[in-house]
Amino acid sequence: MTTYDVVVRDIPAMTVVSVDNTGPYIQISKAFDSFVGWLAGHDLLSPEIRMAGIYYDNPKVVPESELRSKACAVLPREVEVSPPVGLTQILGGQYAVLLHKGPYSEMHAAYEWLYGPWLTGSGREAADAPSFEVYLNSPKDTAPADWLTEICVPLL
Repeated sequence: MTTYDVVVRDIPAMTVVSVDNTGPYIQISKAFDSFVGWLAGHDLLSPEIRMAGIYYDNPKVVPESELRSKACAVLPREVEVSPPVGLTQILGGQYAVLLHKGPYSEMHAAYEWLYGPWLTGSGREAADAPSFEVYLNSPKDTAPADWLTEICVPLL
């Protein structure tokens, strides 16, 4: 079984600009495509922004067609939004953070390990809050094998 490096880190609360998505998590890319168009249209694309995704449901329990997620951007300043774009709060606190390198389609194994063997052996419990991912580079100009994603799981 593959193991990963995990660090427990304090992450401050933050407000992100977001677009809702429902359906298979791997298809959140469609929400990101339209969201990036909105960001570009509002002159918000810059090196300072960080793209993120929030994932609300356990795909082993919730039917794929009903999975809830949000395509998000962490912006360096406040902006006004209107539907379908909204503002979403990410809770601050301690998070288990796993750095995944590789295609998004391979991240399920990292999640299973993080929520399974790591969490069980850590002596910690997951908080009743959604996990989120921070995308450290762009799939537009980076090969899939080099994609870097921080998986952040809130802890009690």
